[in-house]
Amino acid sequence: MPRHLAFLRAINLGAHHQVPMAELRERLVAAGFTEVETHIHTGNIALTSRMRSAIKVEAAIEDLLRDWRGFEVPTMVRSPGEFHAMVQAIEATPPLLDDQARRYVAFAKGEVSATAQGALTAYADTPERCRVVGRDLLLELAGNVPAPRLGGARLERLAGTTFTSRDIKVVRAIDEKWSTT
Repeated sequence: MPRHLAFLRAINLGAHHQVPMAELRERLVAAGFTEVETHIHTGNIALTSRMRSAIKVEAAIEDLLRDWRGFEVPTMVRSPGEFHAMVQAIEATPPLLDDQARRYVAFAKGEVSATAQGALTAYADTPERCRVVGRDLLLELAGNVPAPRLGGARLERLAGTTFTSRDIKVVRAIDEKWSTT
């Protein structure tokens, strides 16, 4: 059965959109997923399913969360191999700003069009940079950016799709933990 890595958007931030990871694991198993694991409390999940399609796995998790928690949770699914290849491509990308910049990966729900890619990489005069890597984004922020212009809703508006972002340290830990299993 195929292994999938799922990334949930905007959960466990403040008092809203709380999703207890232990209960989520139980509910995913009850829904037919196996070998369910989570990594930290920000919605990083590894699971096995009879479903081969990432889109079907995304929909199943989103439906479960909507029915259980009562709110929408966009979910982005990658295969371990796809995830590992993305991490290798990002690690091979030289710094877009400098060695001190903070790096993040933004997992895209849908396609980032060529037009959107141009808009996302047009920030040459700011302390933030963005590059499309496969179907996801590498974001870099200078250490002193109080309110990134390429964050949240603006990033999604420019790209034309929903994202969820993770710090590169979390991405590396997930790659080490789950891409080789």
